[in-house]
Order: sequence, then structure tokens, then C-alpha cells
Amino acid sequence: MTLRPLGTVKEILESAGLGLSFAHEDLVFLEHNGFLLQFTNKEQEVLIHINEEARENELAASFAVLQKKAMESGMVFSKGDYYRLSQADENNIRIEFLSTQDFEPEGDMTNG
Repeated sequence: MTLRPLGTVKEILESAGLGLSFAHEDLVFLEHNGFLLQFTNKEQEVLIHINEEARENELAASFAVLQKKAMESGMVFSKGDYYRLSQADENNIRIEFLSTQDFEPEGDMTNG
């Protein structure tokens, strides 16, 4: 199992004015679920997935700040996919990752 720099990611989130809510395996949930972070196989890279219900143009500033703060900490935060949350059962949520072909995002956020 690869060691993931969760402490560094938490510091990046806090310096960007965001809070970490929960981490599970390779996923990091934020206090507000406009974004979902996912560690990759590259130790210093994290994907930023966007909630399908979020207004992407409203998240653009936070996205840019996250990328900047990550770079200052020697990490790379790259744009991932879109995702959908739903209730799986009483105690679990379901996360479905969507391709851009599955839906039309509002606004445009690029990889940098």
C-alpha cells in the first residue's frame, strides 16, 4: 500500500480556505462536496473531481487556488472527472464517476 500525503493535502485545503471532512482509501471528501479529491499512483499527484450538481463556473476560483497552493507544496492537483453521489443504503453512499460525454458541465476549467 502506498503512503499518501494526507497531512500535506489537509494543509493545502486549509490554506485555500477549505476543510477536509473525511478520508477513505484514496478518496478525500471536503466539507462542501463541490469537489472530491483522489490520490493517484503518483505520490505527489491528486485529482480534483467535480460534483455534477455543482456550478463549475462558481468553483473555478477555488479550483485555481487549490492548484496554486498544491504547487507551492510540491504537489500537483489535476482536474479529474465529474461525479455523482447517491445513497446506496442506510449507512453508505454511492459514488459514480462520469465522463464528460455523460454530461454537459457549466463553465470551463482546464488543467492549468
